[in-house]
Amino acid sequence: MEDKKIEDIIKEKGFYVATVVGDSMMPMLHNKKDLVKIVPADSNLKENDIPLYKRPTGEYVLHRIIAVKRKYYIICGDNRTHKEKVPFDWIVGVLEEFERNGATYKTDNAEYLNYVDKMRKTFWKRKLKNNVIKIKRKIRGK
Repeated sequence: MEDKKIEDIIKEKGFYVATVVGDSMMPMLHNKKDLVKIVPADSNLKENDIPLYKRPTGEYVLHRIIAVKRKYYIICGDNRTHKEKVPFDWIVGVLEEFERNGATYKTDNAEYLNYVDKMRKTFWKRKLKNNVIKIKRKIRGK
């Protein structure tokens, strides 16, 4: 039996729940520990929303919108500094809530919104740290 695509499950059930795989959204989402609930995305996603999108390679990615442009979003993982242009038609759904250690966090929760604000304000520090690491690796020849 063929595996169903995430977008098909969202259309059928109205949502999709899965365990996070990867560290690109750390410290918010923990690899192979936290659950996410993805719901259908309307056409009016905004900064700080976390869409699930599907690259042309078939890879699904869950990253934060940091800017909305006329034909695409600028998206980046909380634990990344590389920004990606994501066309609107790549969007499969959007994060509604996540669960960690039995506690559920909605994306309109005050604690979550404070976290988002902190991540936005410290992006430049993460970018600088990432650049320093790259330079050190280059110097070492790695």
